[in-house]
Amino acid sequence: MALVIHHRTTDQQLQLADNLHPLVQRILRQRDIASAEQLDLSLANLLPPSNLLGIEQAVELLVGHLQSQSKLLIVSDFDADGATSCALAIRALRFLGFEQLDYIVPNRFEYGYGLTPEIVQLAAERSPDLIITVDNGISSLDGVDAAHAEGIEVLITDHHLPGEQLPDAESIVNPNQPGCEFASKSLAGVGVIFYLMLALRARLRDQGWFSEQNMAEPNLAELLDLVALGTVADVVPLDRNNRILVNEGLKRIRAGRACPGILALLQVSKRKRHSLVASDLGFAVGPRLNAAGRLEDMSLGIECLLTDSADAAYQMVLQLDDLNNDRRLIENDMREQAFKNLDDLGLDDEQLPAGLCIYNEDWHQGVIGILASRVKDKFHRPVIAFADAGSSEQGVEELKGSGRSIKGFHIRDALDAIASRHPQLISKFGGHAMAAGLSLDKNRLEDFSRAFAEHAASLLGEDELLARIVTDGELQDEEFDLSAAEALVAAGPWGQGFPEPVFDGVFKVLELRILADKHLKFTLMPSNGDCSLEAIAFNADMSTGLQVGDELRLVYRLSVNEYRDVQRLQLMVEQFEKIAADNVV
Repeated sequence: MALVIHHRTTDQQLQLADNLHPLVQRILRQRDIASAEQLDLSLANLLPPSNLLGIEQAVELLVGHLQSQSKLLIVSDFDADGATSCALAIRALRFLGFEQLDYIVPNRFEYGYGLTPEIVQLAAERSPDLIITVDNGISSLDGVDAAHAEGIEVLITDHHLPGEQLPDAESIVNPNQPGCEFASKSLAGVGVIFYLMLALRARLRDQGWFSEQNMAEPNLAELLDLVALGTVADVVPLDRNNRILVNEGLKRIRAGRACPGILALLQVSKRKRHSLVASDLGFAVGPRLNAAGRLEDMSLGIECLLTDSADAAYQMVLQLDDLNNDRRLIENDMREQAFKNLDDLGLDDEQLPAGLCIYNEDWHQGVIGILASRVKDKFHRPVIAFADAGSSEQGVEELKGSGRSIKGFHIRDALDAIASRHPQLISKFGGHAMAAGLSLDKNRLEDFSRAFAEHAASLLGEDELLARIVTDGELQDEEFDLSAAEALVAAGPWGQGFPEPVFDGVFKVLELRILADKHLKFTLMPSNGDCSLEAIAFNADMSTGLQVGDELRLVYRLSVNEYRDVQRLQLMVEQFEKIAADNVV
């Protein structure tokens, strides 16, 4: 299929500082920025905690438990956002003077997601006075009731979208709950708990707690490495507030002021600390941390982030790296099976359902989210991948589903609409606009697949289902420059909602070689210039039969390749297509 490329439009009215690199000015004018002030990412511009609904009640609750030195139990989610949220909560609460702290992270294969009654039973064995959820809880109505039945108070911190009814917790802090006026609705779970810790520190400062206890007031900015990792790994939109959090966290990591676990994750993933960018957290560090929750138990990841021992952290990261390698092998097998099954249907793009549901009895429950993302990328339509989840308490064989969506299709709202139209079809669900999870009776998979496809077809037309690659246009000869690439890096952090600059153009292949049987290393010359450029395409399609002299249309990023302390410009090729000789102008 030919690449369909659209160029971003430019806002020429946006006034930017003259000292910005010209290419950076062009890129920023192609982003959703209302004013140059939004580019100031200093901590002084961080939104205050006061507008978070429920935060005052949450602080009051925590102050009371601190004064009585109650037993606190953190209930975490099993992904990278949950792990960083849990580690941040425990580290911050220790800094603030809490002495009895513990955590539970549900094993996804035994207990599923969130504060369920079954998790409350486990928690009750540890006799906590207060449960604090991080990155979960907004849908845990039965779990909160079960906790109250055990005499345990509950404080929910979450960022997921709520249902029609909220849990009857002592306090809920979630920027997406009804009535919350906090301007950044895109906080990750780790961002929410960080804000709560900021508000708690401020209250303790005002009450003279630190002087009374003869203890130094903690610098919670020390925890921004965890905030940056969790925020990027959870792929939440990088609005200005999140960019401030991520930018400050990256600065601390680059300076070596990060927890030993993050530094070890960087070392094992072969990412240079001093030149770290947000995408390194998303594509190298986050997956290794996530691997624990996907294949085994996220406790390993949390312990890695909690330890202050560099040696212990390194040993745990080696285990995480092994798990991630296993995850890759499992994912590759599942992806090949999914693509083969869809190809065997013999349907072209117009015949494929607008919303895809895929299932195989051998698929691994911990990897179906990644699989859904891969299939979504290939076919450009919302996808839900299912895996067996065993029997429910009622003896019903259940499936767990993980969905990923495309622009224009809010997948959590879609599940809500289907559940309203077809009561009893979905056991439970939750999520965001672009990602969601659900459970259903295995015998109802065909019914659900039909309902999902019909709902997607009602919202997505032919235009929405056409995969377009949006770029920042072509570069001129003089813009292929190391200083331009460095300036683009400095203008970050880039990520979801604030996309990293991507360019397109036609190039001639001057040299070509294959690395490790799966990567393509090029020397290229742009069709509109005469410079020679290095380029690399990772995990490239080897079936295209490329040769020296071919003309290619590339989609690429400018990057800085550092080897033996020498920096050189390199094009990171994201997609390419060979141009037929009779199509070359």
